[in-house]
Amino acid sequence: MASSGRPELPEGGDSGSFLRSFGRQVKIFRERAGLTQVELGREVGYGEDQIGAVEQGKRIPKPEFVDRVDHVLNAGGVLMAMKGEIARVRYPAFFRGAARAEAEAAELHVYASHVVPGLLQTEDYSRAILAMRRPVLDEETIEQRVSARLARQEIFSRHPAPLMSFVIEEVMLYRRFGGARVMRGQLEQLLLFGQKRHVEIQVMPTHREDNAGVDGPFTLLIPESGEQIAYMEGQGRSILVTERQEVRAIASRYGIIRAQALTPRESLIFIEKLLGEL
Repeated sequence: MASSGRPELPEGGDSGSFLRSFGRQVKIFRERAGLTQVELGREVGYGEDQIGAVEQGKRIPKPEFVDRVDHVLNAGGVLMAMKGEIARVRYPAFFRGAARAEAEAAELHVYASHVVPGLLQTEDYSRAILAMRRPVLDEETIEQRVSARLARQEIFSRHPAPLMSFVIEEVMLYRRFGGARVMRGQLEQLLLFGQKRHVEIQVMPTHREDNAGVDGPFTLLIPESGEQIAYMEGQGRSILVTERQEVRAIASRYGIIRAQALTPRESLIFIEKLLGEL
């Protein structure tokens, strides 16, 4: 089998049962504490309808809600222990397998040709990208996905820190998604991440006559132990590639892409120049 390209569960697949289970736990702890939905909502900054939606498994709670409700209901960390799974539920279904692999990666290498990689995105840039989706995403879904995308950036401060590299096409740095202010913030963030010792950011110049990335974007994920895998997505679909020979070919391609791009130092200088022109 060349790759594991089976369709993911549709939105809400097994995530619905997990959210209902979490909601039942909240209700049990709330009733044990002798609080109504209105009273709990007042304590944690939610409305009665929002508390009801969480208890019915119809709303994905934010991490700060889980922390507060665990404390207010004296749940002893039981609800907080579910935060990891709740975070994964907030990802679109096609990305959940990759999210698990990403969280466990000792090395992560990304080639991006359409938008700035999610791990490097600012909140405003991420929101602008998601707002452009067609069919249009509702506001709650956009906010859930923005929050989940930002939560992934905890990987940058993980110990031990994973080795990460990114090659991004030059043209992406000229696309002012969300406007000049949003793009300025995004370029500034690229400079900040690029200065981390375990992160290397490279720009692939548009004028290159040879570019090994013509087949499109991908991510290489190397776990602490076990075989590396590759991840590719597009048009709401994704593939996790696990077959050794195919992954080796993608890894070789990435090595060539890095050699064709500007060096990390040259790339940061280039981004600084663009920032000065905005």
